[in-house]
Amino acid sequence: MTTEFTAKTKCLYDTDYYLWLQQTAKSLANRDFTTLDLDNLLDKIESLGKREKKAIKSKLRIVLLHLLKWNYQVNKRSQSWIYSIAEHRQRLYDDFETSPSLKRYCQDIFLQVYQEGRKLAAKETGLSLNHFPETCLFSLENILDENWLEIS
Repeated sequence: MTTEFTAKTKCLYDTDYYLWLQQTAKSLANRDFTTLDLDNLLDKIESLGKREKKAIKSKLRIVLLHLLKWNYQVNKRSQSWIYSIAEHRQRLYDDFETSPSLKRYCQDIFLQVYQEGRKLAAKETGLSLNHFPETCLFSLENILDENWLEIS
């Protein structure tokens, strides 16, 4: 029966994902590990972690993009840039509050994401990539500081 139930649960993952989630949660709550679709459950947990990391990277990239534009395209500054910086900083704060280990990940990818933000800033502004410093002139602490906008 257990093997048959597990096979049905695996099939359910592909045919009715929401019901699969409900049954998986119920099995976990009841500590009924024999009915769990472990392969798909493990895959889902791993993909959730990847999704969190991808979201951190995206939010950081947006903050960097707008900070670069703010500092190197002074004549085109706009309130929307300030709003975007503040909004994505807040999203990062929220993520770090609920998952503090993601801040370490943010530190690990900071320089790589700076280069990505630099390329995006060049594309969006039409300015040369060389217009934006190859070496990041601000720190992660600056980027996360809600009162910081300008390189001194």
